[in-house]
Amino acid sequence: MSGTRAEGHTAQDGGRPPGIDELLERVRAGYTRVEAQEAHDAWRSGDALLVDIRYAALRARDGLIPGALVVERNELEWRLDPRGSHRLPEATHHDLRVIVVCNEGYASSLAAESLHRLGLHRATDLVGGFQAWRAAGLPVTTAAA
Repeated sequence: MSGTRAEGHTAQDGGRPPGIDELLERVRAGYTRVEAQEAHDAWRSGDALLVDIRYAALRARDGLIPGALVVERNELEWRLDPRGSHRLPEATHHDLRVIVVCNEGYASSLAAESLHRLGLHRATDLVGGFQAWRAAGLPVTTAAA
């Protein structure tokens, strides 16, 4: 029965809910994640929309990816659903390639999976998140005060 608490559980796991590490493993098996340079290249070529879901304090502390769309995590699905009444102008179709960026690449995996559920089948996330982007020497700007 769909929507039950046991949904997604198997006999192999004894009917127990997965822990976060197992959940991340399952989620990430459903799509191909991207490394920082690949994300940068896809964004520069116009093949992908970079979406930064980090909260304001992290953006203020560490800076921004120039050109990335900032969408707080709690608004992501509403802003990127192409059929949604609160969608952003960039959310034009379900074939949109979205690369979700969080701080270290954990929350973004769960966010990408949520976008898949909305039909954004090309949604993915950045391995290592913003920290990997910065460590790769890719562009970062200071957050506006």
